[in-house]
Amino acid sequence: MEIKDEIVAALKILGDPVAEADPGPERWSSWIREVEAYSQTFLDLTRKGPAWWPTESGHVGPSFHLQEDAVPLAAIMEECRSRIDFRGLNPASGGHLGYIPGGGMPAAALGDLLAAVTNRYAGIHFANPGAVELEHFLVHWVADLFGLPSSAGGTLTSGGSIASLVAITAARDASGEPPSRWMDMVIYGTAHQHHCLDKALRIAGLGFSKRRDVPMDEGFRMRPDVLVAMIQEDMAEGLHPFLLLASAGTTDTGAVDPLHALADIAHAYGLWFHVDAAYGGFFRLLPEFDPVFAGLERADSIVADPHKGLFLPYGTGAVVVREIKHLLHSHAYEAAYMQDAYRDPETLSPADLSPELTRHFRGLRMYFSMKMNGLSVIRRLLKQKILLARWFYHAIREAGFETLMEPALSVVVFRWPARDEEVDQWNARLVDRVREDGRVFLSSTRIGGRVWIRLAVLSFRTTLEHLEATMEVLKRQRDLALSTH
Repeated sequence: MEIKDEIVAALKILGDPVAEADPGPERWSSWIREVEAYSQTFLDLTRKGPAWWPTESGHVGPSFHLQEDAVPLAAIMEECRSRIDFRGLNPASGGHLGYIPGGGMPAAALGDLLAAVTNRYAGIHFANPGAVELEHFLVHWVADLFGLPSSAGGTLTSGGSIASLVAITAARDASGEPPSRWMDMVIYGTAHQHHCLDKALRIAGLGFSKRRDVPMDEGFRMRPDVLVAMIQEDMAEGLHPFLLLASAGTTDTGAVDPLHALADIAHAYGLWFHVDAAYGGFFRLLPEFDPVFAGLERADSIVADPHKGLFLPYGTGAVVVREIKHLLHSHAYEAAYMQDAYRDPETLSPADLSPELTRHFRGLRMYFSMKMNGLSVIRRLLKQKILLARWFYHAIREAGFETLMEPALSVVVFRWPARDEEVDQWNARLVDRVREDGRVFLSSTRIGGRVWIRLAVLSFRTTLEHLEATMEVLKRQRDLALSTH
Protein backbone atom coordinates (compact mmCIF):
# COMPACT_ATOMS: atom_id res chain seq x y z
CA MET A 1 0.00 0.00 0.00
CA GLU A 2 1.37 3.40 -0.98
CA ILE A 3 1.85 6.05 1.67
CA LYS A 4 -1.00 8.13 0.28
CA ASP A 5 -3.37 5.15 0.54
CA GLU A 6 -2.33 4.67 4.15
CA ILE A 7 -3.10 8.29 4.87
CA VAL A 8 -6.52 8.01 3.24
CA ALA A 9 -7.28 4.94 5.35
CA ALA A 10 -6.24 6.79 8.49
CA LEU A 11 -8.50 9.69 7.55
CA LYS A 12 -11.46 7.32 7.20
CA ILE A 13 -10.83 5.95 10.66
CA LEU A 14 -10.89 9.49 12.05
CA GLY A 15 -14.40 10.00 10.73
CA ASP A 16 -15.63 13.54 10.09
CA PRO A 17 -14.57 15.81 13.01
CA VAL A 18 -15.27 18.88 10.87
CA ALA A 19 -18.97 18.07 10.76
CA GLU A 20 -18.95 17.61 14.54
CA ALA A 21 -17.23 20.94 15.16
CA ASP A 22 -19.17 22.96 12.57
CA PRO A 23 -22.85 22.96 13.59
CA GLY A 24 -25.54 22.77 10.97
CA PRO A 25 -28.39 25.28 10.85
CA GLU A 26 -30.58 23.52 13.42
CA ARG A 27 -27.86 22.98 16.00
CA TRP A 28 -26.53 26.52 15.54
CA SER A 29 -30.02 27.98 16.00
CA SER A 30 -30.45 25.89 19.14
CA TRP A 31 -27.16 27.16 20.54
CA ILE A 32 -28.13 30.75 19.84
CA ARG A 33 -31.48 30.31 21.59
CA GLU A 34 -29.81 28.84 24.68
CA VAL A 35 -27.22 31.61 24.88
CA GLU A 36 -29.92 34.22 24.28
CA ALA A 37 -32.05 32.82 27.12
CA TYR A 38 -29.07 32.76 29.48
CA SER A 39 -28.08 36.31 28.50
CA GLN A 40 -31.62 37.54 29.04
CA THR A 41 -31.75 35.99 32.51
CA PHE A 42 -28.42 37.59 33.40
CA LEU A 43 -29.52 41.00 32.13
CA ASP A 44 -32.84 40.78 34.00
CA LEU A 45 -31.02 40.02 37.24
CA THR A 46 -28.41 42.71 36.56
CA ARG A 47 -30.99 45.44 35.99
CA LYS A 48 -32.53 44.86 39.41
CA GLY A 49 -29.93 42.80 41.23
CA PRO A 50 -26.76 43.35 43.24
CA ALA A 51 -23.42 44.76 42.18
CA TRP A 52 -21.62 42.27 44.42
CA TRP A 53 -22.34 38.60 44.99
CA PRO A 54 -20.78 36.91 48.04
CA THR A 55 -17.75 34.71 47.36
CA GLU A 56 -16.33 31.80 49.28
CA SER A 57 -13.85 32.71 51.99
CA GLY A 58 -10.38 31.24 51.82
CA HIS A 59 -8.79 29.39 48.91
CA VAL A 60 -11.09 27.49 46.62
CA GLY A 61 -9.45 24.82 44.47
CA PRO A 62 -10.03 24.49 40.74
CA SER A 63 -13.53 23.34 39.91
CA PHE A 64 -13.29 23.16 36.13
CA HIS A 65 -12.31 20.13 34.09
CA LEU A 66 -12.11 18.86 30.52
CA GLN A 67 -13.02 15.43 29.12
CA GLU A 68 -12.85 13.49 25.88
CA ASP A 69 -16.56 13.51 25.06
CA ALA A 70 -18.64 16.53 24.14
CA VAL A 71 -20.76 18.12 26.86
CA PRO A 72 -24.20 19.62 26.13
CA LEU A 73 -24.29 23.41 25.97
CA ALA A 74 -26.86 23.49 28.78
CA ALA A 75 -24.36 21.89 31.16
CA ILE A 76 -21.68 24.40 30.23
CA MET A 77 -24.12 27.27 30.75
CA GLU A 78 -24.87 25.88 34.18
CA GLU A 79 -21.15 26.03 34.93
CA CYS A 80 -21.19 29.69 33.92
CA ARG A 81 -24.16 30.33 36.18
CA SER A 82 -22.81 28.56 39.25
CA ARG A 83 -19.09 29.25 38.99
CA ILE A 84 -18.49 32.42 36.97
CA ASP A 85 -21.25 34.94 36.45
CA PHE A 86 -22.79 35.24 39.91
CA ARG A 87 -19.72 35.50 42.12
CA GLY A 88 -17.85 38.65 43.13
CA LEU A 89 -18.16 41.97 41.32
CA ASN A 90 -20.81 42.40 38.65
CA PRO A 91 -19.30 44.99 36.27
CA ALA A 92 -22.49 45.02 34.21
CA SER A 93 -24.48 46.43 37.14
CA GLY A 94 -25.50 50.05 37.45
CA GLY A 95 -24.45 49.69 41.08
CA HIS A 96 -20.82 49.19 40.06
CA LEU A 97 -19.40 52.44 41.40
CA GLY A 98 -15.86 51.33 42.27
CA TYR A 99 -12.54 51.64 40.45
CA ILE A 100 -13.41 52.99 36.98
CA PRO A 101 -16.44 51.00 35.79
CA GLY A 102 -16.33 49.34 32.39
CA GLY A 103 -19.12 49.41 29.87
CA GLY A 104 -20.81 46.40 28.33
CA MET A 105 -23.31 47.84 25.87
CA PRO A 106 -25.38 44.87 24.61
CA ALA A 107 -25.19 46.16 21.02
CA ALA A 108 -21.43 45.61 21.12
CA ALA A 109 -21.98 41.92 21.87
CA LEU A 110 -23.62 41.52 18.48
CA GLY A 111 -20.49 42.86 16.82
CA ASP A 112 -18.36 40.48 18.89
CA LEU A 113 -20.54 37.54 17.88
CA LEU A 114 -20.12 38.30 14.19
CA ALA A 115 -16.40 38.99 14.60
CA ALA A 116 -15.95 35.60 16.24
CA VAL A 117 -18.13 33.68 13.80
CA THR A 118 -16.58 35.21 10.69
CA ASN A 119 -13.13 35.06 12.34
CA ARG A 120 -11.84 37.90 10.20
CA TYR A 121 -8.16 38.64 10.75
CA ALA A 122 -7.86 42.34 11.48
CA GLY A 123 -4.08 42.54 11.67
CA ILE A 124 -3.08 42.85 8.00
CA HIS A 125 -4.84 44.90 5.33
CA PHE A 126 -4.13 42.23 2.70
CA ALA A 127 -6.04 39.63 4.72
CA ASN A 128 -9.15 41.71 5.33
CA PRO A 129 -9.20 45.20 3.83
CA GLY A 130 -12.66 45.95 5.23
CA ALA A 131 -11.81 45.09 8.83
CA VAL A 132 -8.60 47.10 8.76
CA GLU A 133 -10.26 50.06 7.04
CA LEU A 134 -13.03 50.08 9.66
CA GLU A 135 -10.51 50.11 12.50
CA HIS A 136 -8.52 52.90 10.80
CA PHE A 137 -11.76 54.89 10.48
CA LEU A 138 -12.50 54.46 14.19
CA VAL A 139 -8.96 55.38 15.21
CA HIS A 140 -9.07 58.52 13.09
CA TRP A 141 -12.44 59.40 14.60
CA VAL A 142 -10.75 59.27 18.03
CA ALA A 143 -7.80 61.34 16.78
CA ASP A 144 -10.17 63.94 15.30
CA LEU A 145 -12.15 64.07 18.54
CA PHE A 146 -8.97 64.94 20.39
CA GLY A 147 -7.99 67.53 17.79
CA LEU A 148 -4.90 65.80 16.41
CA PRO A 149 -3.70 66.67 12.87
CA SER A 150 -4.14 64.57 9.73
CA SER A 151 -0.68 63.08 10.26
CA ALA A 152 -2.01 61.27 13.34
CA GLY A 153 -2.90 57.62 13.58
CA GLY A 154 -2.99 54.74 15.97
CA THR A 155 -4.57 51.42 16.74
CA LEU A 156 -7.20 49.70 18.85
CA THR A 157 -5.80 47.61 21.69
CA SER A 158 -6.97 45.34 24.49
CA GLY A 159 -6.99 48.26 26.91
CA GLY A 160 -5.03 51.11 28.40
CA SER A 161 -2.09 48.96 29.48
CA ILE A 162 -1.12 47.80 25.99
CA ALA A 163 -2.04 51.20 24.56
CA SER A 164 0.35 52.85 27.03
CA LEU A 165 3.10 50.38 26.16
CA VAL A 166 2.65 51.19 22.46
CA ALA A 167 2.91 54.93 23.15
CA ILE A 168 5.86 54.65 25.56
CA THR A 169 7.78 52.50 23.09
CA ALA A 170 7.19 55.04 20.33
CA ALA A 171 8.36 57.85 22.61
CA ARG A 172 11.49 55.92 23.55
CA ASP A 173 12.43 55.22 19.94
CA ALA A 174 11.57 58.75 18.79
CA SER A 175 14.13 60.09 21.27
CA GLY A 176 16.90 58.51 19.20
CA GLU A 177 18.82 57.71 22.37
CA PRO A 178 20.66 54.36 22.54
CA PRO A 179 20.07 52.01 25.52
CA SER A 180 23.36 53.14 27.04
CA ARG A 181 21.78 56.58 27.60
CA TRP A 182 18.42 55.45 28.96
CA MET A 183 19.55 55.70 32.59
CA ASP A 184 20.16 59.42 32.09
CA MET A 185 16.73 60.06 30.58
CA VAL A 186 14.22 61.71 32.93
CA ILE A 187 10.47 61.00 33.05
CA TYR A 188 8.04 63.39 34.75
CA GLY A 189 4.59 62.54 36.13
CA THR A 190 2.64 62.71 39.38
CA ALA A 191 2.04 60.28 42.21
CA HIS A 192 -1.48 59.79 40.84
CA GLN A 193 -0.48 58.60 37.37
CA HIS A 194 -1.91 55.17 36.56
CA HIS A 195 0.31 52.23 37.47
CA CYS A 196 -0.02 50.81 33.94
CA LEU A 197 2.40 53.56 32.92
CA ASP A 198 4.96 52.25 35.39
CA LYS A 199 4.51 48.78 33.95
CA ALA A 200 4.88 50.09 30.40
CA LEU A 201 8.06 51.96 31.27
CA ARG A 202 9.59 48.88 32.84
CA ILE A 203 8.63 46.59 29.94
CA ALA A 204 10.00 49.16 27.46
CA GLY A 205 13.38 49.07 29.21
CA LEU A 206 12.97 52.43 30.93
CA GLY A 207 12.57 51.08 34.44
CA PHE A 208 15.99 52.44 35.42
CA SER A 209 15.46 55.85 33.87
CA LYS A 210 15.22 58.76 36.30
CA ARG A 211 11.70 59.33 37.64
CA ARG A 212 10.33 62.56 39.02
CA ASP A 213 7.02 62.89 40.86
CA VAL A 214 5.88 66.45 40.20
CA PRO A 215 3.91 67.99 43.11
CA MET A 216 0.19 68.60 42.65
CA ASP A 217 -2.02 71.54 43.55
CA GLU A 218 -5.09 71.44 45.80
CA GLY A 219 -7.09 69.93 42.94
CA PHE A 220 -4.51 67.13 42.50
CA ARG A 221 -3.31 68.53 39.18
CA MET A 222 0.34 68.68 38.17
CA ARG A 223 1.98 72.01 39.01
CA PRO A 224 3.62 73.47 35.87
CA ASP A 225 5.77 75.93 37.83
CA VAL A 226 7.43 73.19 39.85
CA LEU A 227 7.81 71.04 36.73
CA VAL A 228 9.85 73.76 35.03
CA ALA A 229 12.14 74.05 38.04
CA MET A 230 12.66 70.27 38.13
CA ILE A 231 13.47 70.13 34.40
CA GLN A 232 15.98 72.95 34.69
CA GLU A 233 17.64 71.31 37.68
CA ASP A 234 17.94 67.99 35.82
CA MET A 235 19.42 69.71 32.77
CA ALA A 236 21.97 71.48 34.97
CA GLU A 237 23.05 68.07 36.24
CA GLY A 238 23.63 66.83 32.70
CA LEU A 239 20.53 64.63 32.55
CA HIS A 240 18.17 64.35 29.56
CA PRO A 241 14.54 65.40 30.26
CA PHE A 242 12.65 63.11 27.90
CA LEU A 243 9.02 62.30 28.69
CA LEU A 244 6.13 64.15 30.32
CA LEU A 245 3.20 62.02 31.49
CA ALA A 246 0.00 64.00 32.04
CA SER A 247 -3.46 62.79 33.03
CA ALA A 248 -6.86 63.69 31.62
CA GLY A 249 -8.83 62.09 34.43
CA THR A 250 -6.87 60.29 37.14
CA THR A 251 -8.23 57.09 38.63
CA ASP A 252 -7.86 58.31 42.22
CA THR A 253 -9.68 61.64 41.95
CA GLY A 254 -10.67 62.21 38.32
CA ALA A 255 -8.38 65.26 38.12
CA VAL A 256 -7.36 66.68 34.73
CA ASP A 257 -3.89 68.20 34.57
CA PRO A 258 -3.45 71.70 33.05
CA LEU A 259 -2.76 70.34 29.59
CA HIS A 260 -2.10 73.62 27.75
CA ALA A 261 0.51 74.75 30.24
CA LEU A 262 2.16 71.33 30.23
CA ALA A 263 2.19 71.27 26.42
CA ASP A 264 4.00 74.62 26.45
CA ILE A 265 6.65 73.19 28.76
CA ALA A 266 7.03 69.98 26.79
CA HIS A 267 7.51 71.98 23.58
CA ALA A 268 9.97 74.40 25.15
CA TYR A 269 12.20 71.66 26.54
CA GLY A 270 11.78 69.02 23.83
CA LEU A 271 9.87 66.43 25.87
CA TRP A 272 7.51 63.86 24.39
CA PHE A 273 4.08 64.86 25.75
CA HIS A 274 1.91 61.83 26.58
CA VAL A 275 -1.62 62.19 27.96
CA ASP A 276 -3.31 59.33 29.76
CA ALA A 277 -6.99 59.92 28.92
CA ALA A 278 -8.01 56.30 29.45
CA TYR A 279 -10.77 57.28 31.87
CA GLY A 280 -11.57 60.87 31.03
CA GLY A 281 -10.86 61.27 27.33
CA PHE A 282 -14.30 60.61 25.92
CA PHE A 283 -15.89 63.30 28.09
CA ARG A 284 -14.41 65.40 25.28
CA LEU A 285 -17.66 64.57 23.49
CA LEU A 286 -19.36 67.11 25.76
CA PRO A 287 -18.78 70.69 24.51
CA GLU A 288 -18.84 72.11 28.05
CA PHE A 289 -15.59 70.24 28.73
CA ASP A 290 -13.68 71.98 25.93
CA PRO A 291 -11.90 74.29 28.44
CA VAL A 292 -11.04 71.34 30.70
CA PHE A 293 -9.36 69.41 27.88
CA ALA A 294 -7.76 72.41 26.17
CA GLY A 295 -4.24 71.40 25.19
CA LEU A 296 -5.07 67.75 24.60
CA GLU A 297 -4.73 68.43 20.88
CA ARG A 298 -1.06 69.27 21.44
CA ALA A 299 -0.12 65.84 22.80
CA ASP A 300 2.37 63.57 21.06
CA SER A 301 0.42 60.50 22.17
CA ILE A 302 -2.92 59.89 23.84
CA VAL A 303 -4.44 56.76 25.36
CA ALA A 304 -8.21 56.43 25.73
CA ASP A 305 -10.36 53.44 26.67
CA PRO A 306 -13.61 52.95 24.73
CA HIS A 307 -14.49 50.30 27.30
CA LYS A 308 -14.78 53.17 29.76
CA GLY A 309 -16.10 56.40 28.24
CA LEU A 310 -17.79 54.80 25.22
CA PHE A 311 -19.32 52.07 27.41
CA LEU A 312 -17.96 49.16 25.35
CA PRO A 313 -17.15 45.73 26.81
CA TYR A 314 -13.78 45.17 28.44
CA GLY A 315 -10.94 44.63 26.03
CA THR A 316 -11.27 47.85 23.99
CA GLY A 317 -8.49 50.40 24.26
CA ALA A 318 -7.09 52.95 21.84
CA VAL A 319 -3.81 54.78 21.33
CA VAL A 320 -3.31 57.68 18.93
CA VAL A 321 -0.06 59.49 18.18
CA ARG A 322 0.50 62.84 16.59
CA GLU A 323 2.76 61.37 13.90
CA ILE A 324 1.91 57.84 12.75
CA LYS A 325 5.48 57.38 11.56
CA HIS A 326 6.60 56.89 15.17
CA LEU A 327 4.41 53.81 15.60
CA LEU A 328 5.65 52.38 12.32
CA HIS A 329 9.25 52.98 13.34
CA SER A 330 8.76 51.04 16.59
CA HIS A 331 6.49 48.21 15.49
CA ALA A 332 6.68 47.52 11.74
CA TYR A 333 8.53 44.34 10.76
CA GLU A 334 8.45 42.03 7.76
CA ALA A 335 8.67 38.24 7.62
CA ALA A 336 9.42 36.05 4.60
CA TYR A 337 6.30 33.95 5.04
CA MET A 338 4.19 37.14 4.93
CA GLN A 339 5.66 38.46 1.66
CA ASP A 340 2.27 38.29 -0.10
CA ALA A 341 0.80 40.67 2.46
CA TYR A 342 3.35 43.42 1.86
CA ARG A 343 2.68 44.11 -1.82
CA ASP A 344 1.16 47.49 -1.01
CA PRO A 345 3.62 49.29 1.27
CA GLU A 346 1.43 52.41 1.34
CA THR A 347 -1.39 50.57 3.14
CA LEU A 348 -1.03 50.60 6.92
CA SER A 349 -1.87 47.48 8.88
CA PRO A 350 -2.59 47.30 12.63
CA ALA A 351 0.08 44.61 13.00
CA ASP A 352 2.65 47.30 12.07
CA LEU A 353 1.38 49.71 14.74
CA SER A 354 1.57 47.68 17.95
CA PRO A 355 3.16 44.50 19.37
CA GLU A 356 0.07 42.49 18.41
CA LEU A 357 0.12 40.37 15.27
CA THR A 358 -2.81 38.05 15.87
CA ARG A 359 -5.59 40.17 17.28
CA HIS A 360 -9.33 40.20 17.74
CA PHE A 361 -11.41 42.29 15.32
CA ARG A 362 -12.22 44.84 18.04
CA GLY A 363 -13.50 47.45 15.66
CA LEU A 364 -16.75 45.64 14.98
CA ARG A 365 -17.98 45.81 18.57
CA MET A 366 -17.14 49.52 18.66
CA TYR A 367 -18.83 50.22 15.33
CA PHE A 368 -21.99 48.24 16.17
CA SER A 369 -22.43 49.99 19.50
CA MET A 370 -21.80 53.49 18.19
CA LYS A 371 -23.99 52.99 15.12
CA MET A 372 -26.87 51.25 16.88
CA ASN A 373 -26.95 53.70 19.80
CA GLY A 374 -25.87 56.84 17.98
CA LEU A 375 -23.52 59.50 19.29
CA SER A 376 -26.46 61.35 20.79
CA VAL A 377 -27.16 58.56 23.29
CA ILE A 378 -23.47 58.32 24.20
CA ARG A 379 -23.28 62.07 24.80
CA ARG A 380 -26.41 61.98 26.96
CA LEU A 381 -25.06 59.05 28.97
CA LEU A 382 -21.82 60.92 29.62
CA LYS A 383 -23.75 64.03 30.65
CA GLN A 384 -25.90 61.92 32.94
CA LYS A 385 -22.83 60.49 34.71
CA ILE A 386 -21.46 63.99 35.29
CA LEU A 387 -24.75 65.13 36.80
CA LEU A 388 -25.06 62.02 38.96
CA ALA A 389 -21.56 62.53 40.37
CA ARG A 390 -22.39 66.13 41.21
CA TRP A 391 -25.66 65.07 42.87
CA PHE A 392 -23.81 62.55 45.01
CA TYR A 393 -21.15 65.09 45.96
CA HIS A 394 -23.78 67.38 47.46
CA ALA A 395 -25.78 64.54 49.01
CA ILE A 396 -22.79 63.00 50.76
CA ARG A 397 -21.74 66.36 52.18
CA GLU A 398 -25.27 67.00 53.47
CA ALA A 399 -25.04 63.63 55.26
CA GLY A 400 -22.01 64.82 57.22
CA PHE A 401 -19.28 63.11 55.25
CA GLU A 402 -16.03 64.85 54.37
CA THR A 403 -15.19 65.30 50.67
CA LEU A 404 -11.73 65.69 49.19
CA MET A 405 -12.65 68.02 46.29
CA GLU A 406 -15.47 68.86 43.93
CA PRO A 407 -15.66 66.23 41.18
CA ALA A 408 -13.64 67.24 38.12
CA LEU A 409 -15.36 64.53 36.07
CA SER A 410 -17.42 61.69 37.57
CA VAL A 411 -15.32 60.53 40.55
CA VAL A 412 -16.27 61.60 44.09
CA VAL A 413 -13.80 61.01 46.94
CA PHE A 414 -15.16 61.11 50.50
CA ARG A 415 -14.92 59.61 54.00
CA TRP A 416 -16.59 59.71 57.38
CA PRO A 417 -14.66 62.09 59.67
CA ALA A 418 -14.04 59.71 62.53
CA ARG A 419 -11.47 60.49 65.20
CA ASP A 420 -8.08 60.93 63.55
CA GLU A 421 -6.50 57.85 65.03
CA GLU A 422 -9.38 55.73 63.79
CA VAL A 423 -10.37 57.36 60.51
CA ASP A 424 -8.53 54.91 58.24
CA GLN A 425 -9.83 51.75 59.91
CA TRP A 426 -13.32 53.20 60.24
CA ASN A 427 -13.67 54.03 56.55
CA ALA A 428 -12.06 50.78 55.41
CA ARG A 429 -14.66 48.89 57.46
CA LEU A 430 -17.41 51.05 56.00
CA VAL A 431 -16.40 49.98 52.47
CA ASP A 432 -16.51 46.33 53.58
CA ARG A 433 -19.99 46.79 55.03
CA VAL A 434 -21.26 48.38 51.81
CA ARG A 435 -19.89 45.40 49.89
CA GLU A 436 -21.62 42.99 52.27
CA ASP A 437 -24.91 44.74 51.55
CA GLY A 438 -24.24 44.00 47.87
CA ARG A 439 -26.56 46.49 46.22
CA VAL A 440 -23.71 48.78 45.20
CA PHE A 441 -19.95 48.41 45.00
CA LEU A 442 -17.53 51.10 46.16
CA SER A 443 -13.74 51.04 46.30
CA SER A 444 -11.20 52.82 48.47
CA THR A 445 -7.81 54.42 47.91
CA ARG A 446 -5.04 56.13 49.85
CA ILE A 447 -4.44 59.82 49.30
CA GLY A 448 -1.87 61.60 51.41
CA GLY A 449 -1.36 58.33 53.24
CA ARG A 450 -4.97 58.20 54.46
CA VAL A 451 -7.91 56.01 53.45
CA TRP A 452 -10.62 57.61 51.33
CA ILE A 453 -13.71 56.08 49.74
CA ARG A 454 -14.25 56.52 46.00
CA LEU A 455 -17.47 56.59 44.02
CA ALA A 456 -16.94 56.46 40.26
CA VAL A 457 -19.96 56.94 38.02
CA LEU A 458 -19.35 55.51 34.57
CA SER A 459 -21.42 52.35 34.20
CA PHE A 460 -23.91 53.16 31.48
CA ARG A 461 -26.69 51.57 33.60
CA THR A 462 -26.11 53.81 36.64
CA THR A 463 -29.09 56.03 37.43
CA LEU A 464 -30.16 58.30 40.27
CA GLU A 465 -31.84 55.28 41.85
CA HIS A 466 -28.45 53.61 42.30
CA LEU A 467 -26.99 56.69 43.97
CA GLU A 468 -30.00 57.04 46.24
CA ALA A 469 -29.45 53.40 47.23
CA THR A 470 -25.78 54.21 47.82
CA MET A 471 -26.70 57.04 50.16
CA GLU A 472 -29.16 54.80 51.96
CA VAL A 473 -26.68 52.02 52.60
CA LEU A 474 -23.87 54.41 53.55
CA LYS A 475 -26.00 56.20 56.12
CA ARG A 476 -27.42 52.93 57.48
CA GLN A 477 -24.01 51.31 57.83
CA ARG A 478 -22.57 54.51 59.31
CA ASP A 479 -25.34 54.71 61.91
CA LEU A 480 -24.97 51.01 62.74
CA ALA A 481 -21.23 51.41 63.21
CA LEU A 482 -21.66 54.52 65.37
CA SER A 483 -24.26 52.81 67.56
CA THR A 484 -22.02 49.83 68.23
CA HIS A 485 -18.78 51.80 68.64
